[in-house]
Amino acid sequence: MPQSTSTSTKTRVKIGLTFAPREVDIDVDDAERFIREFESAIAAGGVWWVTDREGHRHGLVVEKIAYVDVEPGERDRTIGFG
Repeated sequence: MPQSTSTSTKTRVKIGLTFAPREVDIDVDDAERFIREFESAIAAGGVWWVTDREGHRHGLVVEKIAYVDVEPGERDRTIGFG
């Protein structure tokens, strides 16, 4: 299950749902492992549990997942006009 911790480099993942106006935003240690777990959850159906950036657990009905956006690895995260 994807976990949110602050000890290593993370990949940001956003999960959109067909019935919700906001995304579930999580950080994962291993993007490839996350993708494999997601594909397994889709194949199995039912509920997939993920933990968001604030540590909240979400049970996602896999049939209601609209998209998964896995951001590329390390990026410059500047804020403002720099």
